[in-house]
Amino acid sequence: MRLYRAAGVALLISLALSACVPPTATRSPAEIAASQQADALVQQGKFEDAAQAYLALAQTSGNRDHYRLLAAEAYRQEGQLDRAAPFVNDIRRQRLTGDEPSRLDLLQAELALKQHDANRALQLTTQPNTSVPPALQLRLLELRSQAMQETGDFWGAARSRVEMDGQLSGLDQSQNRKQVVALLVKLGAEPLKQRAGAMQQSDRMLPWVNEALTQLGVAVAHQPPALEQEVGTMMPGEGANVREGYKMPAHVALLLPATGNLATASSAIREGFFAAYADASRNHAPRPLVRVYDSGGTPASAIKAYQQAVTDGAQLVIGPLTRGEVSALFGLPDLPVALLALNHPDDKSLPANGVSEFGLLPETEGAQAADHMVEHGTLTAYVIVSSDDFAQRASTAFKAEMEARGGKVAGTGNLPASGVNYAPTIIGLGMPTDSNDASSAPNEASSANPTGVFISMRPQQARLLLPQLKLARVNLPVVGTSHVYAGVDDAGANRDLEGVEFCDAPWLFDVQPGLPNHGDIAAQLPAARGTSARLFAFGMDAWSLAPYVDWLRAHPGSYLPGASGQLTADQFGRVRRVLVWAKFQDGLARPLNGSLQMDSAPALAPPVGNDKPTQG
Repeated sequence: MRLYRAAGVALLISLALSACVPPTATRSPAEIAASQQADALVQQGKFEDAAQAYLALAQTSGNRDHYRLLAAEAYRQEGQLDRAAPFVNDIRRQRLTGDEPSRLDLLQAELALKQHDANRALQLTTQPNTSVPPALQLRLLELRSQAMQETGDFWGAARSRVEMDGQLSGLDQSQNRKQVVALLVKLGAEPLKQRAGAMQQSDRMLPWVNEALTQLGVAVAHQPPALEQEVGTMMPGEGANVREGYKMPAHVALLLPATGNLATASSAIREGFFAAYADASRNHAPRPLVRVYDSGGTPASAIKAYQQAVTDGAQLVIGPLTRGEVSALFGLPDLPVALLALNHPDDKSLPANGVSEFGLLPETEGAQAADHMVEHGTLTAYVIVSSDDFAQRASTAFKAEMEARGGKVAGTGNLPASGVNYAPTIIGLGMPTDSNDASSAPNEASSANPTGVFISMRPQQARLLLPQLKLARVNLPVVGTSHVYAGVDDAGANRDLEGVEFCDAPWLFDVQPGLPNHGDIAAQLPAARGTSARLFAFGMDAWSLAPYVDWLRAHPGSYLPGASGQLTADQFGRVRRVLVWAKFQDGLARPLNGSLQMDSAPALAPPVGNDKPTQG
């Protein structure tokens, strides 16, 4: 029972030294001196000696119940609550004052749990019309949760722990969050899905239910991020203009693997980070000392790098990059310095306060593709994806979001890793076709029942797939993830992708005001070109988030205009991206509406067979 026992040490010391003692007038000088000596033992951490001293006072004082309670609490802090059992139940509750009756109830509840009497513990921790002082609230909730768990009320136990969440930090909060999800998982997928379906979006339990469903392997749709207020307002500073909420640490550490399979990706992220760092001077924004550490790409080396950064005085650590490295840091008993992880942990555990996560997740793109289709009236989709992990994850998220928005996936096809003939996959899906020439407009049936195709694959496969769809007379609009775009304009190679719409990082199209020009940087730095440009943008945003991570987490609806998307944070500190939409026109990728805002949403791309592009 580490959580509330640790918290109780300070509480017991404060109680022993506070006014929660009998009035001085009712005590003799000898009793006062002996009480002060017992209090001193508590301060020194000598809880067993203190318990014995309090019991001795109980034998000679008229305040027997008061001292017995203090003795029992001292035994509890020593981890020997069983030694208090013989006299705790004899303490006369009506003779106690202040918060002492509540403290007695908690001791008795804890004893009941140790004696496997969960019903008694539940009765003591759920008494109606009982006001528990704030200092005891956390301990009450944990005991109540344990009692509910032992009586089989997993939902009630989880709710009690959710109530605890805001009062915890560090490892205590991490452990509590794992327990919340573990309790909900015990309810099973179907009961959780039913509960989630009946909940309002504002229900505080809904995010936890979604986390549990994810642990159970259920694809969960998430409410699209609300982008209500750009971070802060411009405020004049001493020689600099910064935004409200801006809190840049004086010393930042960047943890990235310098060698191995991810060395190239790390290099692009690092270059993007320092490009944004250099650009900050243009706005005269404060720039802290930044030190780069090799995280090594392994859990052990990442921990070593983090600890060295802390020793060197870092006030914010950005990184590491791999899931294994992030999991290792999340598993540490203490993270003394705030962390902005550049990935999500292997075990999908929730970050604690002071920890944020930021990653380029394919699930984000799949879900936003479904939202994009539904917002344009397309409620039926066929899914065709590659065998790559990113595509499979995007497909799962697309299906979950589409179904949550009232649409459906009519069929899913997976393209083989090798070979160029996709006809079997296309035919097997049974997609509606045009009876007329493939370049004609959609037939009446498809117009009455708007249907589209979602794809997630690399450009080479997409360039093979789209002409084969056309040959099969599949005349449906196509929406994809960023993976279909190689990041450079190649009108000849991309002619076969005509009309395909896809979500991507806004910086690639220079549609996010306030950022350095993509073309200018790409002309100087190879890492800012092609597919690595997204990692470059990711690094830019890692820098831009540094002064705002706390603000975003504490202000729902606030967002940071970033290079990789509009950035906002959920209640768990996970940074989420809202992407821009682009379309291939005359073989060139162009942003829809020329901005991130889709107030006047254009129609979906023309059908695959229509060679004449329309204006977005």
